[in-house]
Amino acid sequence: MKKTTILSVILLVLGAYQYASSQDLKLNNLEYFETQGVNVLVYNNLFTGGFNDEKNAGIELIHHGVRTAQGGAIRLSNTPEQWDLVPDISNRKVDRASNTIEATLRYKDYDFESKVVVTPKGKGIEIAVYLDKPVPKALEKAAGFNLEFLPSQYWGKAYLMDGRYNRFPRYVVGNSTTNPNSEKPKQFKGYNTSDDRGTGRFVDPLPLEKGRTFLLAPDEPSRLIKITSQDADLMLYDGRVLAQNGWFVVRSLLPAGKTGKVLSWTVEPNAIKGWVREPNIGFSQVGYLPAQQKVAVIELDKKDKPLATVSLYKIGADGNAASVYSSKIQDWGDYYKYHYVKFDFTSVKEPGIYFIKYGNFQTNNFLIENSVYDKITDATSDIWIPIHMNHMTVNEAYRVWHGEPFKEGYRQAPPNTDHFDLHAQGPTTDTKYKALESIPGLNVGGFFDAGDFDIETGANISVVQNFVRTWEYFKPQRDQTFVSQKQRYVDLHRPDGTPDVLQFIEHGTLNLVAQAEKIGHMSQTLSNAVLDNYHHLGDAASLTDGLPYNPNLAPYEVAPDGRSSGVKDDLWAFTTRNPGLDMNAATMMAAASRALKGYNDDLSARALQQSKRLLKESTELIANLPPDSFARRFGSSASSNLQLYISTGEQQYLDKFQELLWPALDRNVNFGLLTALDAIPHLDAAYKEKLRPYVVKYNDYIKGLEKNNPYGVPIGLGNWAGSGEVINFGTTVCFASKYFPDIVAASHAFKASNYLFGCHPYHNYSLVATVGATRPKAVFYGNNRADFSFIPGNVAPGLLFRKPDHFENYDDWPFFWGQNEGTIAGNTSYLIFGSAFKNLVK
Repeated sequence: MKKTTILSVILLVLGAYQYASSQDLKLNNLEYFETQGVNVLVYNNLFTGGFNDEKNAGIELIHHGVRTAQGGAIRLSNTPEQWDLVPDISNRKVDRASNTIEATLRYKDYDFESKVVVTPKGKGIEIAVYLDKPVPKALEKAAGFNLEFLPSQYWGKAYLMDGRYNRFPRYVVGNSTTNPNSEKPKQFKGYNTSDDRGTGRFVDPLPLEKGRTFLLAPDEPSRLIKITSQDADLMLYDGRVLAQNGWFVVRSLLPAGKTGKVLSWTVEPNAIKGWVREPNIGFSQVGYLPAQQKVAVIELDKKDKPLATVSLYKIGADGNAASVYSSKIQDWGDYYKYHYVKFDFTSVKEPGIYFIKYGNFQTNNFLIENSVYDKITDATSDIWIPIHMNHMTVNEAYRVWHGEPFKEGYRQAPPNTDHFDLHAQGPTTDTKYKALESIPGLNVGGFFDAGDFDIETGANISVVQNFVRTWEYFKPQRDQTFVSQKQRYVDLHRPDGTPDVLQFIEHGTLNLVAQAEKIGHMSQTLSNAVLDNYHHLGDAASLTDGLPYNPNLAPYEVAPDGRSSGVKDDLWAFTTRNPGLDMNAATMMAAASRALKGYNDDLSARALQQSKRLLKESTELIANLPPDSFARRFGSSASSNLQLYISTGEQQYLDKFQELLWPALDRNVNFGLLTALDAIPHLDAAYKEKLRPYVVKYNDYIKGLEKNNPYGVPIGLGNWAGSGEVINFGTTVCFASKYFPDIVAASHAFKASNYLFGCHPYHNYSLVATVGATRPKAVFYGNNRADFSFIPGNVAPGLLFRKPDHFENYDDWPFFWGQNEGTIAGNTSYLIFGSAFKNLVK
């Protein structure tokens, strides 16, 4: 009887699997294959030329609501890294008659072209590779079809290869080989990739397993996938051997000397019978003021029938919870993949601890209280920003975040250098310095751009502007950071008697003024010379040896006096002149000169001097550009002239500001309105009245957002998620409602804060690290990303849109910079928004 019962259970389980898995995938109107619980995207998202492999492209699987596999394409490496070559998708064809999607993939460096055809087959899809010409000799045993699986969704799960059991490792394991003399396909774009200490050039991971039938996660039905191949071995690799952001890779090599259909896989994702995605109840993790509007947005699977009511519970002093308010839901409608309803509990005003309950689903708790927004910027200004101060040692209690980086300074980038991260040097240096000559005086001040350690000049310009706006409007006296330029030392949580924001303005201005003085104009960036340094994680001071390179020394040799070395690790200054960037710098320096007056008068005077010079020179350079060039049409800056007028009082700058402003607002009121609002305290009543119709136009835009999406904020759909757009929207609303309260209601600013703090698609985590104490995001892309951690106060880019209809934000995998990486420009934009928002609340 026992044996019969066990056998019956096994048969029932297998039957259920067969039923669930046998649901046919259909080609939908959005041009991907779909059944409930499974979406297979086929080159809906393409590899980018600028950043190569962002783990966001190719054939992708969205499995029970989570994108778990991607990168399906012909690749030239077992475990491709970010900067490895990616194929151009020269043609994508959807054929509804044959129910197929096909794409042509091309590697122009090898004149190698292939065609990948995806067709529904049985319980899954067939992926077939066709060649018109055999694999080039240089790519034999290198070109293969890869499909990559997200480690965080599979580690700890079991797998079977041809019936052999194993388990996906939590931490990178596996064997590799090294062969410095091996001939590999060209994987990079021609820039210097590493010296011989770099691992990536000589290491090849070996497969964890090899076979013809591969079953992933039979112990987790929501991640269960079966892959079979009749043509070639399936090899499983752990891409984390070479890079912490590597994925589990399933790969088959293309055969040499063959044409036609040379490879085929059958991929069968399990679809759980009757699966419906759980509701995502979006609300502010920070909480709500008693008097503010309070609306939760509930994101529902389109197959999920909305419930009639939602309830709000209050937790009493005795720990028990009781329902205090119930309401009918308000239907909003469909937005991309999901259906949305709203729950308005504005009438609940009593301070306390609450949670929302929708059917069997309830949220974590949140507060209704008058002080919920008081500290929303503290972690950003006290921790994240000072940690990103370059050329300083940064200490926090027992922890050193980083030592003093780049003591050796910066060298002139060689002409005609096509570099990584969109950096490039033009045909000349545009400076008095020769290629690789040391440029003195640049290793001072400035802020790391983001999760890397370069100084992006454009971003640093925005940073100082954000600090100055915060200082001039709100004069924050918060002092929680010790900053000593003389000692090149920063100590967190240690007041030094000077407002932190003023010290941040000084620190950013020091580097930018040094660029103007030493180079003669603004650099594009101060960045890494070699790729192995660029993707460095950990202490920035260990990225280089701190000693200037001496070509007369042997590799890694240190001079007897200890002042130079034979290590080619010095950073480069990319100095191709950009008059638009110079004009932006003129704006920033004019503003910084005001803020620094009385604190650092010397730096203030130097900033103003460089501002005037750069504005004059950049205006002349832009005037000589072709009439149809972008810089000629949009380069002249109303903002630069406004800032110089405020700093100097000279009429010429005011006249130019007025000349440029109104046409800019006519072109795009959203883009120029904040600059126009900045001028109100410095101009007369007639100016404010002339601005009024533009504010009315902006208010119409705000109203339109309510119809555009259920959150009522601008949601970006690009390759960088949209928190920045939401922050800029919130800041503009704060200032517009300050000066035109009869037109723009202050309540619109709360839409921005709600979105940032949890009322958004996909999940309801606060997008600001440690802000929203119950459930902020816990994993970010920072320079500590390999620790699966965060730097307090980091603001995530947010909900990344994957074409054609999927939003995502991973909190278990930090290595997607487009959704998890905080930037110095973005986080200081959050500082000005948070300051303006707190002021509005008061």
